[in-house]
Parts: sequence; structure tokens; C-alpha cells
Amino acid sequence: MDLWRGLFEHYRNYHAYGPSRLKYVGYVGAVSTALFYFVRFTRPGAHITDDLLLRSVALVLYLGLAFKEQWPEHLKRHYIGYSYFVILTCLPCFTVYTALQRGGGMPAISNSFIILSFLVLVTDWRNTLAMLAVGTAVAASFYYVTSPAPRIPLDLIAQLPAYALIVIGGNLFKFSTEQIDAERKLRATQALAGSIAHEMRNPLSQIRYNLDRMQQALPQPSTKPEPQTLSVNQVDALYRHLAESEIAVTRGLQVIAMTLDEVSAKPLDSASFSFLSAADASRKAVREYGYENELDRDRIRVEVVEDFSFRGDETAYLFVLFNLIKNALYYLPLREDGRVTITIERQEVRVHDNGPGVPPDVLARMFEPFRSAGKSGGTGLGLAYCQRVMRAFGGQISCQSVPGEFTQFTMRLPPVSALEAQQHGAAALNQARDTFRGKRLLLVDDDEALRATTRHKLRVLEAQVDEAGDGGQALALLRRQRYDLLVLDLNMPVLDGYAVAERIRQGEVPANRDVCIVAYTSEPAHLASVKTHKAGMDGFVSKPCDQLPLVQALVHANSHRAIRGRPEEALLAGRQVLLADDNPYNRKAMAAYLNQVGAKVTEAAHGAAVLELLGRRSDWDAVLMDINMPGMSGLEAARAIRQSTLAGRNVPIIALTAHSDEATVAAAQAAGMNAFLTKPVDAFVLYDKLRQLVAPGPAASAPAPLAATPGAAGPAGTADLLDLKRLESYRRIGMLEELLNDYFPEAARLIDKLEAAAGRRDLAEGLEALHSLLGMSGEAGAAALHQLVRRIYVPMVEEHRWPAADGWLEQIRALALKTDAALVAYGREQARAQVI
Repeated sequence: MDLWRGLFEHYRNYHAYGPSRLKYVGYVGAVSTALFYFVRFTRPGAHITDDLLLRSVALVLYLGLAFKEQWPEHLKRHYIGYSYFVILTCLPCFTVYTALQRGGGMPAISNSFIILSFLVLVTDWRNTLAMLAVGTAVAASFYYVTSPAPRIPLDLIAQLPAYALIVIGGNLFKFSTEQIDAERKLRATQALAGSIAHEMRNPLSQIRYNLDRMQQALPQPSTKPEPQTLSVNQVDALYRHLAESEIAVTRGLQVIAMTLDEVSAKPLDSASFSFLSAADASRKAVREYGYENELDRDRIRVEVVEDFSFRGDETAYLFVLFNLIKNALYYLPLREDGRVTITIERQEVRVHDNGPGVPPDVLARMFEPFRSAGKSGGTGLGLAYCQRVMRAFGGQISCQSVPGEFTQFTMRLPPVSALEAQQHGAAALNQARDTFRGKRLLLVDDDEALRATTRHKLRVLEAQVDEAGDGGQALALLRRQRYDLLVLDLNMPVLDGYAVAERIRQGEVPANRDVCIVAYTSEPAHLASVKTHKAGMDGFVSKPCDQLPLVQALVHANSHRAIRGRPEEALLAGRQVLLADDNPYNRKAMAAYLNQVGAKVTEAAHGAAVLELLGRRSDWDAVLMDINMPGMSGLEAARAIRQSTLAGRNVPIIALTAHSDEATVAAAQAAGMNAFLTKPVDAFVLYDKLRQLVAPGPAASAPAPLAATPGAAGPAGTADLLDLKRLESYRRIGMLEELLNDYFPEAARLIDKLEAAAGRRDLAEGLEALHSLLGMSGEAGAAALHQLVRRIYVPMVEEHRWPAADGWLEQIRALALKTDAALVAYGREQARAQVI
């Protein structure tokens, strides 16, 4: 048994990566089995019933191999084992038996060569030899038992050297090819890893620089009890360096996202495209790009000769411009007068720099993946990404360059007709009008002329717009009247915008404490983003701003306002949520979050219970469902719901899982699930996802819950073991002690169950225990244990085998004991803090 288990593991690993070859074996086998059945009637003496049963069995087996996608979800995990049986049976076994039964001959020899070649292609060398030996032995034994006059065809025996040459030569050739592919993959992986490291070095260096500057801006440390104060210049410096650090982080994430999108050839979803102004989008790219210094920022200039609209994805377009700007700035330090000019004119965006230019031989291959011109450490993926985005937009990108003079990239974008642009603008304004019609807005600005023009732009909203000339007047109006949105200038006499926002959020005007606040400012965007967020504002608009982007920004801020409020003002109050998870600990943690925002939670432990509850009532607002549950899984339940005649068959379904690979996400989407959350689930991410899926109404119009309030610090040494943020969220809602009391015995039970399963080599039970432990440790804030279990669990799921290395179970148990001690210490620390 150990021998066959080892052979099967080699076979499984052989088919673990790359496109599936097995289903194509099924297609070819099914077609050839049927075709050659009829071809043989061209030979004299052939009868219709000759080997009909044998070919029928082979045809059915091949069809099962071919139609893998149509297999039930719970049976797909057996597909590899089924394919092993099919190949062993249909290739060596059936072929040898047929050849012996017909007494050899040229057709049998030809069939043997063909089948042997296929066997070499679809198995590793160990299984090639094993299947040949077993298949030949079984076929020969069956032939000698069933044949009245068995004999050995000598012409088949004479071909044994040729058969051996096919097996040995084919496997040697395949082995050399695999070695070459492995070397190529290794080099590509090393190049990609080095490239990403190089690309991340600049933003990380900028973060380190800004941290040093922040340290310099802070006052000298002191042990005296008197409070230390910061000057206005020190505060401004801290905000500036914080904003620049955020830009550096954003830039690094953009590089990673762009690189991974290009490596995975992730397609752009044209359904999400919107109408964009080339001028506005280009200016936004220039504002938000992560410059290394002010000199680089000053090198960029945008010239709008003639603005135009195009249809595309704004984030992707920004990434394209970021890449072109990054490439241009890389070479400009070679020239003191280096400049980058972005020109918008007649459906074209041109990025022109007066750098050293590009040699002609490099220019011809610039848009090929992994091509980098003179840049040490560049990924060589940026321009390939740019080309793919432009093609997705229906446009194209080209490059012109003269060495020693300039380089110019030209993006040509398809025109948007006047009717399309008009319809887009009208739709956006209608959405804004529907959002704000009949509501009351307050416009605060000390510039009377600017107030007049802004009020004129807001007239389309059909809202009541009041005005205030300074912060003091604004607070007076806010005390007398409730407002739905506040458009607030930041630089004003008496009280500036920041002071007004601070007083509002502190409750000085109770009726408007949670009003949506949008800053209308001429401050640099990267600074305004940090400052307005800190001040409790919901968004900002840069001055000057045209009507359409202004009202769109107000709609966006109103629908994405920051999470705040009071516990009694629940965001999802009254919503009926069905929560399904086989782990009661996970259900309790999720239910605590949902109860905190006023949702009414009903729990289920498996998919069948979900169907039963949906059949009893039709007033469900959402279903949160774990994908991996015993009995009926989440995927099976989702498919059953969507295919049923239940009144609630269209209820929004959110998938919950600890295993978030692309295949799992695709399976959830195919089953009809609307969204996907990875365990452990962050409370605010959960609220936001529910808010997106649950239709707006009275139950969902209340403000959000309180943000996490500061709690006592965790004991020393817990930071690496525990997720203190998650534990603090439980402490805030009063669930910490209860959840920790449930965690300790359940974690011990799951580890004991895992150990027992490992001793019996029961992989299914082991995966079930690991799955539960993974979800529970994440929800309990046992961060280090969660990561360790994930590193063990994911390969086990993907490869369907126990870990090869020894000691993994001991690592889990040892880390679990450390985690228990850290959680106990954390709980005691919190209890002591409450007493104090």
C-alpha cells in the first residue's frame, strides 16, 4: 500500500500545476475509441459485436475524464484518483488485451506505439513503468483465463526494444525539457523578485526619510509631568511628512498591484468602465504620484490644448500615467533642465520628456514583457501593462524617441460621441439629484464670489443650500438647523475649517454631530487627504472644480462617509442576517459584530439548515455563509438557493472562507455568491460589504457604530502572538471574556482531533480540524497561530496530502500553548485596567 500511495502522490504532483492535460486525454480517447470502432469494419471478417462491450466501457470512462467541469462539487476532489484508474485501464490494460485477443499484427503494433506515447506524456516515469507492468499483467492474465487457445504473438514480442526506446527516450526528453522549464521559471522568479524589491526600495527609503524628519520635528523628550506643546511649524511638518509617507506606501502598493496584474494577465472588467475627462484624470495622476522629492514634482507640467472624454477605468489609467512618469523621471536627473510635459489634445495624451532618449533597437521591443531599457532592477512589465490597458480601452500606445533629444509616449483613445458624453453627464447629475433632492446643504466659504459660483453649480441638486461666510456663522446655523451635508472651506477667518469640524465632531452642535463634511480646499491633495481625515471629514474637493466632478465628489462622500456614531445609532439596525458556519466559535464572534450594529442574527451550522430557514421565511436581508461546512457545503447551498423557487432565492450571499485562492473565489462566483470575505473577518470590512449589498432603506440609514476606543495596552511580548486590534474590538463590545473562555477548550479539542487524524492518516478529518482551527484562531486574535495553521493548511488542500516535513503538529501545539498564555495575560491586563 505504501508503494502505491507513493506512486499516486507522484502522479498527483505531476498534474498539480499548469493547464489540465487529463481532460484532453478524455476528449482524444473518447473520439478515437468511437472512430476506430467504425474504421475496423474496413477489414474483412469484422463483426459489429466484436469488442463492443470493451469499447463502450472505455468510451464512458473517457467521457468522465473529459467533462471534469460538469462533476458535482463534492466529487471533484476524487477526479485525480479517477483519472489514474482511467489511464491504467484504458491505455496499457485494454490495449494489451485487444492486441493479444487479435493475435498481434500491424494494427496492434501501431496501436501499442500510439498508446505508449500517450502514456509517457501523461505520467511521470515511475508511473509509466508501474502502469505498463500492472496493465500488461492484468491484461495477459485475463486473456489467458478467458481465451480457449491462448498464444503469444511473436511480432509483438519482436517490438519490445522499440517499445523500450519510446519509454526511455520519451522520459529522458521530457526530463530535459522539465529541467529547462524549471530553470527558466527559476530565473524569471528571481528576476521578478529582484525587480519588485528594487521598485519597493524607493518608497521604503522615502518612508524612512520621513520618519527621520518626523523625529526631528518632535520636541525633546522629557520626564517632567508638564505637557509638551508643538509649534504650528512642527505640526505642519509632521502632517507633511505623514502625507508623503502615505504617498510612498501608495506608490509601493501601486507597483505591486500593477506587476501582479500584468504577471497574471488579469483582464480589465469593461462593465466597470466610466466616462473620464482626460484632463482631470491626468491632473489627478500628476497630483497623486509618489514623487521622491519636490524637484521631481516641479518637473511635471500638464498642458490642456483640448480636453476630451474617453471610456475606461480610472485606476488603470492612473497606473499607466504613473508608469510613464516614473520612467521619465528615472532618466531626467541626467539633465539639469529635465522636464516632463503631459499634453492633452484631440483624443491623444502625450507624455514628452527631454531625457536621453531610447536607442532604435530597444524602441522596437519596448512593449514586450520583461523588457527594460537601461534601468537596473526594473521589472520590464510596466510598458506591457500600459499596452494591455490601452487595448482594453479600445485605444493604443506608441513611442517615438530621438537619442540625445527626447522620448514621447502617445496614447490614442477612442472618441466618445457628444450624445454619449451628454447621456453620461445627465446620468451622473440625475444620480446626484436623486441623492440630495429636498435635502439641506450648508456652504461655508469666506470668499463671497466663490460661494456664488459654487451655489450655482449646486443648483442642479434641487436641494436647499444655505451659506455662511466663516466658521462662527456656520456653527450658529448648525445649532439651529439639521443639515445633510456641509461643504467647508479650510482657510477662513474667525474659525478655520479644521476647528469647525473638530467642534462638530466633539458634539458642540448635537443635531449635526454626524453630518457629512466635505472640505473644499486649494491645499495640495496629498496634504488635504491626511488632514481632512484626521479632522473627521468625509472627503475633500480641490479648488477649482467643475460642476460634474464637484457633485460626483459630494455623492461619493455621502455614500462613503467615515464610520462613527453612537452604539444606539446602529448602521444595520433591524436587518435580518442569516449566519452559517460549522464552527460555533466563529458564529459567536461574527454574531457579536452584527449585534453591535443592530442586526438581527439567526445562526445555522450547515447548508441544509440554511435552506430550511430560507424556506420558513422570506424577509432575509443577507446570508453570510462559510464555504467549507460538513454535509451540504456553502457552495452547494448557494447553488441550491439560486436554482430553487424559494421567495428568498435572490438574497445577497457573502462567502466566508480562510482559503482565498483564485479557484475558490471563482467557484463562489459560479455558485451565485455576491461577495467574498476572508477569515478572520474585519468588522468594518464586514459592515461595508453588507452596506453595499443590502438595499438602502430606513433600517440601514442610521449612523455607524463607535470606532474602537483606546483600551489598556497588551502585556509585553504579546504583539507578535496576538492581533491586539481584534481583541480590542471584542473588549469594546463586551465580548472579550466570553470569547476567550470559549476559545481555550475548543482550541485544545481541535488540536487533539488533528493529532488523532494524523495518527490514523485520515486526511479528510485532519483538513476539517485544521479548517476549524484556522478560522477560530483568526477570530480569537491568535495571529501567529493563525498564520502557522494557514501555512500548513493551504498546501494540504491544494496538494491533498499530509505535510512532508516532520514536527509540524508539535509546532502547532507549542505555539498554541504560548498563545494561551498570552491571551490569559491579555485578559488579566484588561480586567486590571477596568478596576483601575
